[in-house]
Amino acid sequence: MTEALPDPARALDFTGKTLLVTGGGVGIGRAIAEAFAAAGAQVVIAEMDPERAIDVQAALPSALVVTCDVRDRGVPAMLARRIGEYAGKLDILVNNVGHFVHAMPFAMLDEAQIDDILDMNLGQLLRMTSAMLPLLRAAAPGANIINITSIEAYRGIPYCSVYAAAKSAIAGFTRSLALELAPEGIRVNDIAPETTDTPQLALDVMIPPENRAHMDKWIPLGRFGRPSDCAGAALYLASPLAAWVTGTAIHVDGGALAAAGWIQTPAGEWTNVPMVSGNGIRIPGQY
Repeated sequence: MTEALPDPARALDFTGKTLLVTGGGVGIGRAIAEAFAAAGAQVVIAEMDPERAIDVQAALPSALVVTCDVRDRGVPAMLARRIGEYAGKLDILVNNVGHFVHAMPFAMLDEAQIDDILDMNLGQLLRMTSAMLPLLRAAAPGANIINITSIEAYRGIPYCSVYAAAKSAIAGFTRSLALELAPEGIRVNDIAPETTDTPQLALDVMIPPENRAHMDKWIPLGRFGRPSDCAGAALYLASPLAAWVTGTAIHVDGGALAAAGWIQTPAGEWTNVPMVSGNGIRIPGQY
């Protein structure tokens, strides 16, 4: 007889569980915080922007919102103390903070800018994870680390080579840490989204109006991401439904990575070559 699947309704009940999400005041982080709060979790949010911290506190009055910059070297230990006093353990760590910081050719970056990108995307994540391990061990077996990476960990991205290097490093860290912590019952996974419409990466700013008519051709599933897409993946990864899932990534990307450069023409045909007009001039924004 095969073992029964956990009851889905109970599997997604996080009552009694404690979650920390970094950068939880807006975008993907906030969607994750809201989803776990709705599922009964005790939510702790680290948010550097005071206005966003106030806003998310008003939206989630039961949450513990700490206004802080996770890049500051003393912040992970401070958060660990606060969570220890608040809950005594940490069931789910979501390392959400990350940003392009400086988008320009690699040859134009100076050492300080390189360091900024690496620390924003990798350094703070490593320090936060290290500081939270004792609390995660207190919740084990069954504790989870979820790292928000990017599709750019798995493909090239011009003008963001250091960002891509940091995201690729997180993928390697996830796989390796998953092996180290598996004997303790702590699972470690990534969520790797494609472009997601958030205030940090607002599509209304990124995509000129004349190109929006073709958005459904750029992503196989026909749209760019929403923060709720990643929140759903996080709920799954932290639940008993994913009890045998560790050291891997969920690609929340609408099929973009699978497409690997294949796009749809306005006529609905698939191509991996640039489109041109009748006079041989490339038509931007149509693929």
